[in-house]
Amino acid sequence: MAFVLALDQGTSSSRSIVFDAQGRVVSLAQRELRQHYPQPGWVEHDPDEIWDTQLATAHEAIAKAGLQPADIAAIGITNQRETSVLWERRSGRPVHPAIVWQDRRTAPYCAQLRAQGLEPQVQHTTGLRIDPYFSGTKLRWLLDRVSGAHIAAAQGELAFGTVDSWLLWRLSGGAVHATDVTNASRTMLFDIHHNRWDEGLLQALHIPAGVLPQVRPSSHVYGQTAAAVFGRPIPIAGIAGDQQAALFGQACFGPGLAKNTYGTGCFLLMHTGAKLQPSANGLLSTAAAQTSAQPQYALEGSVFIGGAVVQWLRDGLRAIPASADVQALAQSVPDAGGVVVVPAFTGLGAPYWQPDARGAIVGLTRGTTMAHIARAALESIAFQSAALLQAMDRDARSAGGAPLAELRVDGGASVNDLLMQFQADLLGIPVVRPQVTETTALGAAYLAGLAVGIWRDTGELAAQWQVQRRFEPQMTRDQAAERMAGWERAVRQATAG
Repeated sequence: MAFVLALDQGTSSSRSIVFDAQGRVVSLAQRELRQHYPQPGWVEHDPDEIWDTQLATAHEAIAKAGLQPADIAAIGITNQRETSVLWERRSGRPVHPAIVWQDRRTAPYCAQLRAQGLEPQVQHTTGLRIDPYFSGTKLRWLLDRVSGAHIAAAQGELAFGTVDSWLLWRLSGGAVHATDVTNASRTMLFDIHHNRWDEGLLQALHIPAGVLPQVRPSSHVYGQTAAAVFGRPIPIAGIAGDQQAALFGQACFGPGLAKNTYGTGCFLLMHTGAKLQPSANGLLSTAAAQTSAQPQYALEGSVFIGGAVVQWLRDGLRAIPASADVQALAQSVPDAGGVVVVPAFTGLGAPYWQPDARGAIVGLTRGTTMAHIARAALESIAFQSAALLQAMDRDARSAGGAPLAELRVDGGASVNDLLMQFQADLLGIPVVRPQVTETTALGAAYLAGLAVGIWRDTGELAAQWQVQRRFEPQMTRDQAAERMAGWERAVRQATAG
């Protein structure tokens, strides 16, 4: 049998999963990753710790599966996107801690770029907004603030990359400096129309092109591991940023297929095919995973506070002793009793883009109990996701694209049946939970396996995708519209003033 090792390097942990040729999980290993907060608004990781924890879990997962490195046909990498690493080519030594995607230190520089009128160029070329979230301004900060970095980069002595590039460099013993289109598309430096670094944006941000990795399709044999890493070379054959990897792992290979990952926040991606779809509704246009040189695209939106609202119920209000208890508390009442929770603890993202919004609980009466608030908090995850999905659907329909047919779900909160049923009710389409919920790692494994011939094509992968449970809408469309209108009224109150 053929086995694929997926390296899933996330914000809070490094994980490795071995999959078999049927896409089933054979073994899993995980280690936590320390978070560093040197100043308010700054978030950093130790690049060497990223490598050490990822390598340790890879060896552990292979051993737990009862396999030898010779049994691994290929390695796929999926990673926290936008997190930025700069290192010396000669020594492989990082010149600064990794700047994590959540980091906001470049906000003043972003404001400066917007004041220079660069926003339209960035949006047209990259599909993104100017924001500290993306990697380009992080790299600019590193070149400005690390002593001698600007000169060293101009002389070709430094290499930049997102976490996938850093792992690829280390796995290959410094032989390969590359990334895939999905990670490149999150840098704010990449022309997603032509799949190349944009010279105009590099000049505008004063970034030398020689510091950047080569860009390849997501399913591609990038190189091999150095013999010392596993004792024998293994092809490194798939790379995708975590959300695009999850889209691929959910077998969303064509227009109109969408997935939502319910984690601390929620990330929604809808495949739009080979056609770039600009958004008129506050969403991002981004690259989807590519199995060839043919570009593939998706619309993306994110909910800042998804499962984190349950953590707030647990830690802030002390309404539940454990997160898993929220469903029982919410189901102890037949509905939310008119209560709506808007969890705008860090503002509201797409499609609202209201950074100054603050959380609100509206509709309280003397009859309101903690159970009503818990149910409303749970429903807020579905309301926010529905607003995003409806915006995506409007964008797709306006371009003559395929309407949204169903929503495929994964992530920790997707196991909550009450939430998934309410999501289906609001959307009026089925919500489908797959048999294998490790979809991010599975996507990386699929991309790697395709490149080395374990699977023939995406049709074979689509046939492997299996449903664990399907939630059909039970609410009338008038009832759903009334509930969404109530949500929008609450949002207006949270954003007033």
